[in-house]
Amino acid sequence: MPMLRWVAVWRRNLRVWRKLALPSVVGNFGEPLLYLLALGYGFGAFVAEVQDMPYLMFLASGIVCASAMNAATLEGLYSAYVRMAVQQTWEGILATPLSVRDVVLGEMAWTGTKAVINSAPILIVAAALGAVHDVSALWVLPVMLLLGLCFGAMALVVTALASSFDFFMYYSTLVITPMFLLSGVFFPLSVLPAWVQGLAQGFPLTHAVAVARPLMSGQPLEAPWGHLAVIAAYGGVAVIWAVWLLRRRLLR
Repeated sequence: MPMLRWVAVWRRNLRVWRKLALPSVVGNFGEPLLYLLALGYGFGAFVAEVQDMPYLMFLASGIVCASAMNAATLEGLYSAYVRMAVQQTWEGILATPLSVRDVVLGEMAWTGTKAVINSAPILIVAAALGAVHDVSALWVLPVMLLLGLCFGAMALVVTALASSFDFFMYYSTLVITPMFLLSGVFFPLSVLPAWVQGLAQGFPLTHAVAVARPLMSGQPLEAPWGHLAVIAAYGGVAVIWAVWLLRRRLLR
C-alpha cells in the first residue's frame, strides 16, 4: 500500500540493528542498573521519599523517560546522518518509488522503536528492584513509543540542517541536556524557581515524566491526555518540518 511504504525504511533499519542486537540489549540492562543502584540507593539513603514514594521509584520513572529520549535522539541524529551523508543510503532509497516523506516517516518510526527497546529493559530492572507498583506500569511503553517518535522527529529536523557531526553538539548541549536535568527526572520541579518551572512545562520530556511516574508508582494519573497531546504536538510539527527541510536538501 502506498500509504505504508515507509515501513520498508523501518524494516531496513531493524534488519541492520539485529546484527548488533545482543550487545545493544545487554548494554540497555547494564546502564540503567548502574543509574538505579548508584543514584537510587546512593541518594535514596539520604532522601528516602520524594512525593510520597521511595526515591528509587521516583528516579526509575524518570530514567525510563530519559532513556527513551536519548535513544530516539541519538538514532535521529548520528545514525540518521550516517545514512544520509556518509553511506548515502537515503539517496539509494529515493531512487526507488519511495519519497522523502516515506524516508522521514520510516526513520521516525524506527526512533520510536529504539525508544521502546531502550526503555523496556529499564522497566524490567526497576520491577526487579521493587521500583514498580503493579502491572499497570506496562502502559509506560506506549508512552515511550510516542516520546520516541517525538524526539526522533525533532532530531531529524536537526539532521536536515547539519553540515557535520559537530553540529549536533549545539542541539545536545542547548536542548537535550537542559531537558534531561530540568524535566523532573532526578528531582521534583517544585524545588526549582518559578520561572524555571514555567520553562520546564514547555519540555515534552516533562509531560512524559508526568504520565510515566504515576503509572509506575500507582499514584493517581492526572490529565494524561493533555500531557500526551503536548508530546504529540511537538512530534507532529517536527515531522512536517523535517520532511520540508529534507526535501529541500535531498532533492535540490
